[in-house]
Amino acid sequence: MSAPIVAVVTGASSGLGEATARLLAAEHGAAVVLVARRAERLAALADELPGASYVAVDLTDPRAPDAVRSHLDNHHGGRCDLLVNNAGAAWRAPFADGGYANVQRTMAVNFDAVLRLTETLLPLLRASAPSAIVNVSSTAARVTRAGSAGYSASKAALAAWSDGLHLEEAPHGVHVGTVLPGFIATEGFPQAELTGNAMTRWLVSTPERGAAAIVQAGLGRRAERYVPRPYALAAILRVLLPALTRRVLRGGPAQAMTTRTGADDADARSASAGAGAG
Repeated sequence: MSAPIVAVVTGASSGLGEATARLLAAEHGAAVVLVARRAERLAALADELPGASYVAVDLTDPRAPDAVRSHLDNHHGGRCDLLVNNAGAAWRAPFADGGYANVQRTMAVNFDAVLRLTETLLPLLRASAPSAIVNVSSTAARVTRAGSAGYSASKAALAAWSDGLHLEEAPHGVHVGTVLPGFIATEGFPQAELTGNAMTRWLVSTPERGAAAIVQAGLGRRAERYVPRPYALAAILRVLLPALTRRVLRGGPAQAMTTRTGADDADARSASAGAGAG
């Protein structure tokens, strides 16, 4: 019998990360390493999932990647078959108000921390090949709303970097997939203003569907997945009809909607009213 898959999932204490960890453990028998800041939530989840363990760290801490690497060395013999970079955050603010500082702290979580962790674990992923990395970006990487430009910039950088990283690492047996969620209903952001309206209910997906997309992008070695799938149309329209897209997003429900995906729910870093577009 082959050894179980060793999967590292960041932002695993709730929402999309928790759903992904549960899916990997239940349907793929993975030994999941849960990574997030809230130790008590991680410990409770690890107790539920056979073979699961956890590392409670803030990924913006320069020491965090080495802590995850040490855990893999000590508990799994340095094996890492799947890395899911899901943790993220956003602070919604127009650039004139939030300025560079707001963009900088968003990039620190959504882009810089991902690069540092990936850099530290890449030798293990190469050694475990065929292996995979899944970077959870956002539909906001393709279509930007007012007040969320910094968030969109961080997720666009992550999506572009993922494409290049895949080309670099494919010869080493490391696949890189990207998942771009739209609005996802979570404990902290139930999206009631959308789910309560029959006309907009289709815009909202669930953590479980997002988790399925992550597994497809990782173990299924898919290049890219939108959640819900129709969100891919928004990205296409942005390219084909940029002026129309701007007019649509300038006002109405698109401007009013606020959400966050790929982040720890109740994470103080994202607790401002209305973090970036999902």
